[in-house]
Amino acid sequence: MNPTDTNPKRSGSMKLRMFLMLLVTALVFGAVFGMKWMGAKAMNRYFDAMPVPPATISTAAVAPMSWDNSLEAPGSFVAVNGTEVTTESGGIVQAIHFESGDIVDAGERLVTLDASTEVGELKRLQAQAELAELNRDRRAKLLESHVVSKSDYDAALAELAAARAAVEAQAAKVAKKDLRAPFAGVLGIRHVNLGQYLAPGTAIVTLQSLDPIDIDFALPEMHLSVVRPGLAITVAVDAYPGRTFGGRILAIEPRIDAATRNFIVRGRLANKDRRLRAGMFGRLRLDLPGKTEVLAVPRTAISYSSYGSSVFLVQPRKAPAEAAKPEAAPAPAAGQPAAPQMEVVQRFVKVGEIRGDFVAILEGVMAGEQVATSGLLKLRNQQPVIVNNEVMPQVELNPNPGEG
Repeated sequence: MNPTDTNPKRSGSMKLRMFLMLLVTALVFGAVFGMKWMGAKAMNRYFDAMPVPPATISTAAVAPMSWDNSLEAPGSFVAVNGTEVTTESGGIVQAIHFESGDIVDAGERLVTLDASTEVGELKRLQAQAELAELNRDRRAKLLESHVVSKSDYDAALAELAAARAAVEAQAAKVAKKDLRAPFAGVLGIRHVNLGQYLAPGTAIVTLQSLDPIDIDFALPEMHLSVVRPGLAITVAVDAYPGRTFGGRILAIEPRIDAATRNFIVRGRLANKDRRLRAGMFGRLRLDLPGKTEVLAVPRTAISYSSYGSSVFLVQPRKAPAEAAKPEAAPAPAAGQPAAPQMEVVQRFVKVGEIRGDFVAILEGVMAGEQVATSGLLKLRNQQPVIVNNEVMPQVELNPNPGEG
């Protein structure tokens, strides 16, 4: 008997069993994947239909306000006169006539350098000048007697003038050995000691004229037409919280910076107690005539982002289309809170000046509209909200953190 079975019926039976097995396997896997797909679809539908939980926020109305017409800008104080006192000629320090922090008058002696060599040379030149003067007098008498010519007398005059000029030049060198204050002011910390050799140009001490004192600040070119010398300014500094210093605009730079489109303004303030120092930072306010009418909201109502500033307007919630069907809006069960009646809508705005706790809105809102002032990070467009204004931070146009 042949071991290889070539019976056509047997071969067909095996193929049928193989086909049925593959069919059953495909049905099983298809059912499994179908159930997973149906489950995922049902779950997505459930989450899509799930109501968004309301967020609790506080609100404020967009309010028309009348602001004082003023400008604010940062500035830096500069001395009316300020310099590093240096030596013009070298020498050894013979005497120091000041202490660090002294207040000095213009021309007051600060440091004396050894000038013995220069003084000796001055005496020699003075002797030569005296001799030249005697020679001039002799030749003047001889000229009257017609013993010498006019040219000899003129030469004597020239010699005398040259000798006197040499004396004046040497006297100036001797005077440079006495260093004096070029103007009245406050001295800083001295950087020299007795017996120290000073090379020309060595810094000795800082001298600053502090009363009055100037402040420089920059303003955008759009304000050039309203800023003029004489307007009052008020400056606050971090070193003296709660205190302000008053002054007036002294001058306006005639050119506009092409890079920043700003112009520089200099103000001058009285500083009799010398509390203000050159280099200090100041927050300046410039008062202008008139008032400015604005629409303002609290600063906490503004949401800043890379694509613009926006606010969340609070309005009555719009019911979806399905809400018209009775079966789509069942009544809440006993003990369950009612559905929120308000929602927020995000709206982009154009912001203006910031004044205290308020921001001026130039475009995007109307007076009387309600905006969210807290919880902005958890809000999105058309999100239901619950308004709770029982606890709200106090906002002021001119806040003073030092009070209370």
